[in-house]
Amino acid sequence: MMQCLRVDRITSLELPELQPYRTLRRPQEHLVQGIFVAEGAKVVRRFLASDWHVVSILLTQEWFDAVVSSLPTSRLEGVDVFVGEKKLLETIVGFPLHQGIMAVGRVPLERSLEETIASLPSPHLLVALDGLVHAENVGTIVRNCAGFGVDGIIVSKTSASPYLRRAVRNSMGGIFKLPCLHAEVRRFGTQAGVHVDDLSNALSSLHQQFNTRIIIADAHAETSIHDADFSGDICIVLGNEDEGVSKDVEAIATARVRIPMHKETDSLNVASASAVMLYEARKKR
Repeated sequence: MMQCLRVDRITSLELPELQPYRTLRRPQEHLVQGIFVAEGAKVVRRFLASDWHVVSILLTQEWFDAVVSSLPTSRLEGVDVFVGEKKLLETIVGFPLHQGIMAVGRVPLERSLEETIASLPSPHLLVALDGLVHAENVGTIVRNCAGFGVDGIIVSKTSASPYLRRAVRNSMGGIFKLPCLHAEVRRFGTQAGVHVDDLSNALSSLHQQFNTRIIIADAHAETSIHDADFSGDICIVLGNEDEGVSKDVEAIATARVRIPMHKETDSLNVASASAVMLYEARKKR
């Protein structure tokens, strides 16, 4: 395998192929290029264990020996592997954020909503994100979705991209385990990702064409999650961190449910709320 592997031992970060690593603080450029960055040992290991397209890997010799050297030849075909000193790699984003191993991958090719739904099991459990602005929340929700057996995620064009570095990192590799329909990637001019023009239209199509019930997480709803019906084909919608679900999406909801709170606490952080909602939904399915 080692004879087939393209390994470049670097002493600077000026190679054109290293541009994605040099521009970590300009994440929109990555969306334009249809790529994402995975960082940290666990996330990179899970990325390399998936069937997603790998563009390049940047790491220290120690991580090369621990991770890359044992991978099958087929997984590394056409992949650029760059090995550098730890001090060099730490100059990218600073030591507290860098574990000495990163990778760049291609966002999956675009599919339609209909194609995606047709590939899912029946009954299906979906999650939709409406206007979430923090990539960390999006990533944590993706992780929760993977952990609780969600079949797919729909992300509105007003939400942070699930392919942003911080979202991929917080997903802990969950993003590689389930379909993610996202409008933002196409919005920036690529043909990557799954295209959803408008979340309310997508949810309306889900309900009308596939009989999927649209369940909104609403702190002011009358129905508690303990009394809610989570059976059949459903899509749980999580709204903006401050404003909740948008009016357009709220108008097509078939049910609204709340998480009971105590001690005059009004609600949970949306990522925490997703874990509670999905646990209850999975328990009842």
